[in-house]
Amino acid sequence: MEKNPYAAQPARILEIRPETAIDWTFRLAWNNNSRSGQFFQVSVPKFGESPISVSDFGDGWLDMTIRNVGLVTSEMFKMTPGDRLYLRGPYGNGFDAAAFAGRHIIVAAGGTGLAPVKGLIRQFAAGTPPTSRLDIVVGFKTPADVLFRDDLAAWKRAANLWLTVDRATSEWADHVGVIPTLVPKIPLNLSESYDVIIVGPPLMMKFTVQAFLERGVAPERIWVSYERRMSCGVGKCGHCKIDDVYICQDGPVFNYSRAQWLMD
Repeated sequence: MEKNPYAAQPARILEIRPETAIDWTFRLAWNNNSRSGQFFQVSVPKFGESPISVSDFGDGWLDMTIRNVGLVTSEMFKMTPGDRLYLRGPYGNGFDAAAFAGRHIIVAAGGTGLAPVKGLIRQFAAGTPPTSRLDIVVGFKTPADVLFRDDLAAWKRAANLWLTVDRATSEWADHVGVIPTLVPKIPLNLSESYDVIIVGPPLMMKFTVQAFLERGVAPERIWVSYERRMSCGVGKCGHCKIDDVYICQDGPVFNYSRAQWLMD
């Protein structure tokens, strides 16, 4: 019997970790394969479903970092370990971590855009696959919005971490300013093998891509994630379509040599 692409599977909540006042990480029991950059349609019966990115994964578990911003997610925030969410997916092409092996990798992530690449960064920081150099550029609005603090501390020991906020408090000891202002400071030898991964809000990605292009980075060495109005996940509803491209199937991860022509 052909599998119903709209059928959701139950996933038991193993743990809930508050990241900020409105961002929580839900660890779910999950045994099917997934990769960073992919997403699931996550549903709460009687309330609806929302597209949620994979933030990390491992043997028998899957993490999703969810922001409380609407009807469905507000119901998720009422749940406790032992409750169940319903997942269909994963959808999209995601990041192929092995394809970046041996290169100088720069990951630039803004706000909740850090979630879709958290698992990928964890792999790079652990040396699986190995990189010649790893620069992680992460930006948030304020110190109160910083996600994954324990992970950031671990990445700082294993890589070159550039942490910045738009608006700082007197206790803030790291960078202040938007991510594109840090791009000129990152050591980058264009004659060596490298890749740049950029994920975040549309304006952040636009100006960060522009900053790297101005440094001479080739479009084919830039990777972006376009999460746009994804609904059905299987290319039927057309909500995410740009020209003849379905973001839910052809993306969300695109090489910028292709993404630069996707006009919304």
